Amino acid sequence: MENLGLTPSFWKNKRVFLTGHTGFKGAWLAHWLHLLGAKVTGYALAPPSSPNLFELAKVGDKLTSIIADITDAKALQQAVKAASPDIILHLAAQALVRYSYDQPVETYQTNVMGTVNILEAMRHSDTAKVLVNVTTDKCYENKEWHWGYRETDPLGGYDPYSSSKGCSEIVTAAYRQSYFNPANFAQHGKAIATARAGNVVGGGDWAQDRLVPDIITSLAQGNVPVIRFPYAIRPWQHVLEPLSGYLLLAEHLWEKPQEYAGAWNFGPDDEDCQPVAAVADQLCANWGKAASWQLSTDAHPHEASFLKLDISKSKSLLHWRPRWRLSQTLAATVDWYQGWVNGEDAASLTTNQIKNYQN
Repeated sequence: MENLGLTPSFWKNKRVFLTGHTGFKGAWLAHWLHLLGAKVTGYALAPPSSPNLFELAKVGDKLTSIIADITDAKALQQAVKAASPDIILHLAAQALVRYSYDQPVETYQTNVMGTVNILEAMRHSDTAKVLVNVTTDKCYENKEWHWGYRETDPLGGYDPYSSSKGCSEIVTAAYRQSYFNPANFAQHGKAIATARAGNVVGGGDWAQDRLVPDIITSLAQGNVPVIRFPYAIRPWQHVLEPLSGYLLLAEHLWEKPQEYAGAWNFGPDDEDCQPVAAVADQLCANWGKAASWQLSTDAHPHEASFLKLDISKSKSLLHWRPRWRLSQTLAATVDWYQGWVNGEDAASLTTNQIKNYQN
């Protein structure tokens, strides 16, 4: 695992409080933390889909699982106090753009006040030293330009989801300046950072209105997938890419809190920022059985047409970099789903892909 820059011994017996552990990314991260030997407490709503990776991989058996709402400040603060964590990883979110158009109030409550609540729990914790708040590449004010957004670029968001994540970033920055200022670390002893990832794909995701799950679900049912925005370009990456970044960032915050507090991008290299159509083509080719897709003729809410992250900061200061090219990412994703369809154990599929990625 040294080739990832991660230190396995660092995570051994570390007490980690992980919000959003029942979601797609959260379940992958909880499983990985278990393999690293961390003592994890998860806090989240019930799994958001059926089927879901959390239940299929029996993630709940690998940690202390609390099913509760991130917007319940009192319950969250009590859970953090009881867990006595060393590190908090905040992934709980309403994570879907199209859903945010239908449920804007829920989206802002979860993504903005949820951030406030976990930062307050951090502020009142006697043990927590590090917090990583996971937001999104969509937190930037999207100018539809053809170069990557840097951590210093303006925040914004056209739709409720994207703007709620921009708000989450602003809230975190305010707490960092007001309560966890790196210049005063000797007084408070806490370090916080935000992590902005690209479009994450991988096995075990069944969320609606997300490209890869929609395509895989259609193919598994013998149907022809329908694509909404074939020319939209996104920074595609396997789920393990940003997760390795979050873990690496947490390690650096622990060791050198004053140097690594701030915002960080974790995305693919430029050549793997590809149009939706190219991803759909590769998924169908990997699936086999003469699979193909068709274009949707319905009207759809606005979504950004071009989005890319500049990952220079993470490369140079964290020594993090993407490990899998898009072709390998999509092949691994299809392998996971086809293995599951063929009756293979979801936990074993997940473990094997983590080990392959580490090596």
